[in-house]
Amino acid sequence: MSLNWIKIILLTVVVAMGQEVVAQDLIARQAPVDRKLKSVDSLALQKQIRAEQSLYPGLDIYPVWTNGQVAAYGDAIVPDSCTFDLTGFCMPTTNTKITDIYGYRPRRRRVHQGLDVKVYIGDTIRSAFDGKIRIVKDQGRRRGYGKYVVIRHDNGLETVYGHLSKHLVKENQLVKAGEPIGLGGNTGRSTGSHLHFETRFLGIPLDPAKMFDFEKQDIVADTYTFVKKSKAKTARAVAAGGDLYYKVKKGDTLGKIAARQGTTVAKLCKLNRITRKTILRPGQILRCS
Repeated sequence: MSLNWIKIILLTVVVAMGQEVVAQDLIARQAPVDRKLKSVDSLALQKQIRAEQSLYPGLDIYPVWTNGQVAAYGDAIVPDSCTFDLTGFCMPTTNTKITDIYGYRPRRRRVHQGLDVKVYIGDTIRSAFDGKIRIVKDQGRRRGYGKYVVIRHDNGLETVYGHLSKHLVKENQLVKAGEPIGLGGNTGRSTGSHLHFETRFLGIPLDPAKMFDFEKQDIVADTYTFVKKSKAKTARAVAAGGDLYYKVKKGDTLGKIAARQGTTVAKLCKLNRITRKTILRPGQILRCS
C-alpha cells in the first residue's frame, strides 16, 4: 500500500472521529435545551389548567357546568371522601341569629337542607368563598327558594342563598369571597325575612353548621371532610343527633336534649345563656356545642 493511501485512510478516520465528537458535544449541549423546553411546556400546561379551573371551578370533580337545577348531578360519581379547604372564607351575613337548623322536620315530613339565618330585607348577602355564579333564578313569591343564587367554589363546594329580595350578580360571573351577591328578603316559601343558606357537594346537601359558626362569625375548622354514607347510615346519623344546634320540640326538657345531644344541662345553659328554670318554647333554637 502506498504512502498516499495510508494518509487518506488516516485522514478519513480522524474526520469520522471528529464528527462523532462534534455530534456528542451537540447532544450534550442540546440536553439542557430540551429540559428547558419541557419546563416551558409544563408551565404553559399548568397555566392553561389553572385558567380552565378558574373558569369552571371543580372541573376535576363535577361532570358538567349547568345553569339549570341546584341538584344537577344525578349521574356523578361520588367519591368515598373529599376534604375541602375552608380558609379564605367570608361569612354570608354579619347576622348571627339562627332561626331554623339543618335536618329532618317530622311535622313536614321532609329534610330542611340548609340553615336559616335571621336577616332583614335589604341586608347585604356575600359570597362565602371565591367561585363562579352557576344559577341566578326567581322561583316566584310563594315557591321554593324565591329569588336565589348558587355558587360553585374553587374549593369544590357549592353554596345556595335563598329568599333574596334582589340579585346583584349574573350567571357565569366570577366572584371573590365577600363580594355582594344579593340582598336579604322574604321571597319564595318563607314566613319572614331570612337567609336560607345551603352547602352542597355534587348536589348532596351538607350541614352548614359543621362548617360555619354564625354566632362566632368564623369557620368551625380550616377544613371539612365529606364522607360518603349509605342511606341507612345517614338516617341513623340524623336520629342520633349530636348537631351543633337543636330545635326544641313539644315536650322537650333540658335533660332530654342534653342526653340526646351528648352534652350536659350545665353546658346547654352556659352556651345559651339560660338557667335550669328557663321555660323552653317549641321551635326555639339551642346551641349544643
